[in-house]
Amino acid sequence: MLELFLCSLLTILPDFLYRRFVQGKRLGHEINLFSVWFELRWGITFCLILTLCLITTIFYFHPSTKAATSVFRTVTILPERNGRVAETYVEINQRVTAGQPLFRLDSSEQEAAIETARRKIAEIEAAMIVAKSQLAEADARIVQARGMLQQATDEFKARAEVQKRSPGSVAERDVERARVQVQTQQGGLDAALAGREAVVSEMEFKLPAQKASAEAALREAQIELDKSLVVAGTDGLVQQFALRPGDVVNPMLRPAGILVPDRKVTGLMAGFGQIEAPVLRVGMIGEVTCVAKPWQIIPVVITEVQDVIASGQVRATDQLVDIQQIARPGTLTVMLEPLYEGQLDDLPQGGVCIANAYTSNHEALADPDIGGLRWLGLHAIDAVGLVHAMLLRIQALLLPIQTLVLGGH
Repeated sequence: MLELFLCSLLTILPDFLYRRFVQGKRLGHEINLFSVWFELRWGITFCLILTLCLITTIFYFHPSTKAATSVFRTVTILPERNGRVAETYVEINQRVTAGQPLFRLDSSEQEAAIETARRKIAEIEAAMIVAKSQLAEADARIVQARGMLQQATDEFKARAEVQKRSPGSVAERDVERARVQVQTQQGGLDAALAGREAVVSEMEFKLPAQKASAEAALREAQIELDKSLVVAGTDGLVQQFALRPGDVVNPMLRPAGILVPDRKVTGLMAGFGQIEAPVLRVGMIGEVTCVAKPWQIIPVVITEVQDVIASGQVRATDQLVDIQQIARPGTLTVMLEPLYEGQLDDLPQGGVCIANAYTSNHEALADPDIGGLRWLGLHAIDAVGLVHAMLLRIQALLLPIQTLVLGGH
């Protein structure tokens, strides 16, 4: 309506004033409902055409959207394992800090695993003490085997010497028996040495490895026990937290609640039409008015223009995707930040706003080589942005009335 009124000031109004005051035609007589169309048909037609061109120019070069929101993230409260709730520490809408306990799962199984691992470590340490005694025993056996070997060797040498000096004085069988005895004692000494090596290997390799495995099992059991206590990962507000002792939670099927992190609104995410992609640029100045901040116009600047449109994304599935199903027009995502710091600090997270972006041709107009028609066209484009700014202010003025009165709230 505003555009039509402005265009009529250039077309219909001058024609009417000429016929009324120059030609002297009277309202209700020469100028009536039937004569207006016949006499002003060219002005009315041109007014409509000019209005359409003006609206197209305004909405193309100065895009607007009602899909502007202060997007925020939420943290799902989930345990790392399944379990039954043993105790809760917070309530709904309670503010928490990072590391604060939220709830605890039943940990009987994990505590039993820790006790088993500790017992295993104690058992291995006791085996180490026993192995030291076995090492001392093996050393004693080696001393004994060496003594017996030495004794058998001396006996064999004595009989062999006597047999050499006086053949036949000692039976050949006795000499052979002494030789076999030496070999037997030598085997006993080798067995004692091997036994000692086995004890040493057990003390230096097997038992330490078993202890390390038991300690790793203890750490693993402790980690599982630590998973029983679920804490807040960040400062925020607990929402939809309805757990009570006895409830069963599952990280795949049943979350415990939602944690909304504490943060101030530093920017808005807006969705503009795809047709406006050629004019949306980083650095463009804009304005927003928000439902949660009535009768306020906040200047913003475009800081990022997303180069992909979400409606065209394809994920791997077991079915072929029909392009017709994803060909619906999506919006171009644009990030808006306040031109002056702190202007959106009191805007609630998730607040909905109306946003305008304004095309500026200041640099192009400053070019000394610009042509006359181009200079006039760029000036006109920048000038009609005022109309969109007026529309935004009208929307900001009427927004509380539409919401509270006409909206039935």
